[in-house]
Amino acid sequence: MQIRFVKNIQFTKLVKADGRLREFNFRKMKGPEEELFSVDVVDDRGNRIIFQMRKENGGWRMTEQQLPGWILAQESILNEQIEEELRNN
Repeated sequence: MQIRFVKNIQFTKLVKADGRLREFNFRKMKGPEEELFSVDVVDDRGNRIIFQMRKENGGWRMTEQQLPGWILAQESILNEQIEEELRNN
């Protein structure tokens, strides 16, 4: 029997969005055919917003489009944060 270890990647980054620092929590999920990151952040009312980012065309892109504009505007920064974390692991 062969034992295989899979590294769990979770991290948190502070990103300035909509005029304030917000805590974005990332968790890597590996599916059979694709890699995904689950991302969550809290809005001004304390509601947790959860969305996914998928690897497409060499970058990480948001899969949902029904997100607040202040999240959609941060897609490139979130992409950079994921790439930086993967390089450091």
